[in-house]
Amino acid sequence: MKHVLDLTIKSKMNFVWLLVLTMATASFFTACNNNKTTGGENGKYSQKVDSILSGMTLEEKVGQMTQVTLDILMKGENRASSYEPIELDMDSVMQAFGKYKTGSVLNTANNRARTPEKWNEIVATLQEVCLAETGIPLLYGIDAIHGATYTAGATLFPQQIGQAATFNPPLVEKASEITAYETRASSIPWTFSPVMDMGRDPRWARMWETYGESQYLNAVMGIAAVEGYQGTGEDIDKNHIAACLKHFLAYASNSGKDRTPINIASRQLHEIYVPSFAAAITAGAKTVMGNSGIINGIPAHASHDVMTTLLRDELGFEGVLVTDWSDINNLYTRDHFASSKKDAVKLAINAGIDMAMVPYEYDFCTDLVELVNEGAVPLSRIDEAVRRILTLKYELGLFDHPVTLLSDYPDFGCDAFENAALETAIESISLLKNEKSILPLEKNKRVLVCGPNANSMRTLNGGWSYSWQGEKVEEFAQDYHTILESIQDKIGEANMIFSEGVSYNMAGNFYLENTPDIGAAVKAAAGVDHIILCLGENSYCEKPGDLHDLYLSDNQTQLALELAKTGKPLILILNEGRPRIISKIEYLMDAVVQIYLPGNFGGEALAEVLYGDANPSGKLPYTYPMFPNSLITYDYKLAELQQAPEGMYNYASDMAVQYEFGHGLSYTTFEYSDFEVSKADFDPDDTLSISIKIKNTGKISGKEVVMLYSSDEYASIAPDNKKLIRFKKIELQAGESKTVSFDLSASDLAFYNSDNLRIAEKGDFILRISNFEKKITLSENITFGEPSSLRL
Repeated sequence: MKHVLDLTIKSKMNFVWLLVLTMATASFFTACNNNKTTGGENGKYSQKVDSILSGMTLEEKVGQMTQVTLDILMKGENRASSYEPIELDMDSVMQAFGKYKTGSVLNTANNRARTPEKWNEIVATLQEVCLAETGIPLLYGIDAIHGATYTAGATLFPQQIGQAATFNPPLVEKASEITAYETRASSIPWTFSPVMDMGRDPRWARMWETYGESQYLNAVMGIAAVEGYQGTGEDIDKNHIAACLKHFLAYASNSGKDRTPINIASRQLHEIYVPSFAAAITAGAKTVMGNSGIINGIPAHASHDVMTTLLRDELGFEGVLVTDWSDINNLYTRDHFASSKKDAVKLAINAGIDMAMVPYEYDFCTDLVELVNEGAVPLSRIDEAVRRILTLKYELGLFDHPVTLLSDYPDFGCDAFENAALETAIESISLLKNEKSILPLEKNKRVLVCGPNANSMRTLNGGWSYSWQGEKVEEFAQDYHTILESIQDKIGEANMIFSEGVSYNMAGNFYLENTPDIGAAVKAAAGVDHIILCLGENSYCEKPGDLHDLYLSDNQTQLALELAKTGKPLILILNEGRPRIISKIEYLMDAVVQIYLPGNFGGEALAEVLYGDANPSGKLPYTYPMFPNSLITYDYKLAELQQAPEGMYNYASDMAVQYEFGHGLSYTTFEYSDFEVSKADFDPDDTLSISIKIKNTGKISGKEVVMLYSSDEYASIAPDNKKLIRFKKIELQAGESKTVSFDLSASDLAFYNSDNLRIAEKGDFILRISNFEKKITLSENITFGEPSSLRL
């Protein structure tokens, strides 16, 4: 088979380069005008863009800023429900492009994946009409977030939280590159990915869309994803697509519920939420999507401070800023921040929005034209937005090649792509507990496989899989294997019994379960050697994933408790988008394996690990909580490290963590030694060399993630317990040793102070790798850039 996509990792994307580039942005948080976006007036395409812009009417310009969903262009009974088989309604298409001069379309029709052939047909027709009516190619966008998720037959990878667990950036780059190739095969040049939000709240329904709780891990993985999606040039070739960083900024909430407000200091915004976006912007991300929430009482989509002062002026982003779904209207209808829909348009465009994801109506166009004519929105703001949009269309090559053809992508869905997805799924799996080395299992032992996640492709993939909530996965993933089927393939039908015990109500909301039959599962356990208990969550996405109770469901908990009474060894498989609390049953488990949302090859990957054909190497990208009121991240403040006293005042305030960030076991053992730091005392201009030796002391090969943490002994802002500042994943054969080295500078030790100034303060720091630590001393203060002007 001819491989038009080079699956080898480019030399510049090796791990050392990733780390150097990431930390080069460690002015991360101050202006970084060296990024690769070219949306400004002096960019490569400025003359061509200005020529087009000078001949456009106001209505045509506003049309370029408008994005509608595909459903309203299809034949159907209403704007959100199309007929099947889908067919374009040419009257609606002409309204979009002939009357309103629409510049962008997104999404699929009827919330359903389409074949690449159908995508080619739809996009080609839309491009033909758009070019004839506007003279400018259409920009089509899709949520291709763990593969070309709305294209039937595409390669689906683990969701972002699982990709983070690999701690292997080249795998993330490869996954994004394959996703780009297969999305382009669908004639779509733009993905709304990667999510650069922070997964620091286990309650949040979108936690699985993130790279976890570490700013540094998010930054490194974000760079890898952007490079994979876009390639490394200024322009984007036919095998790549434009990335979209979402959701700027601080898409989190105090309640843990999706799209609800957050109150946070400007200093914390810079410290926690800016780094991942800053790194990915510097890596060249072409587009950014706004945050749907409210920050300190101001909706992000209406905040000039967030969308212009921070994003443009401080971070130097020059590309296209697009809204999330209907979020301009939400300023009026949901947030009551605008007095009307027209007022909402004024606020959002003046804040810095370039493109409105409308998505169902054209009032935006009418309102914005009126606002410009009334002087409420300056024409210069319109020209600025359209200039960025046209530049992106040039960078994507759409003016020369508005469509791509499936015939030019012969590797779509090929074996090499599927092997990459399987490899990523295997490396994501995190072995959290393995009492008495019960794993790996022997293939001749008889097992009971049970639980609601045992025989479901839907739960392996999660949301944004063939449909928004993932409820249509079973229609498209029949050629892949569930956990049950994969174990059966591994050990044979004679060695396996299946009794579900608890099942999801697939026709209802994600959290609904059918009447359980726990007794049948307990009875089935009588004749087996081990029980493989597959628990977790059904698929969900965004707001429908909000929950009140973070504990694992009552039915699943009871199933585990009853099976434990049988005395059979229990292997708990967690298939979940966020860490559901398991403290009521964890102590009864002999082994615990976290597979996150591993995609279509998750069942096969798990079977490889359970039976020793693959050695687990995944590490938790978040802290796994023990109780609902003990939610904490690895970089907690030292004041949170409290121990309960004995006696009558024995209160529950200790650090109750089920598993720590970075935790993950292996079937082999690793020994660390010879931790060296080049200088104990260093100046602001010095570069420190850090090294440590790692030896595989076990009997099989394995992969280990070497993590370097720093701690500030004293600071003007109470310091974090520790920060991850470097990591590297290595593979060692049995008995093999390697020395891992890192370079550090003072910028790696910096933080934002109360004046919104990024600073490394003189004094002592502790560097830690595994159980080793070294003290280093910075001779004097050093600041990085000017204080941020952001005051929210």
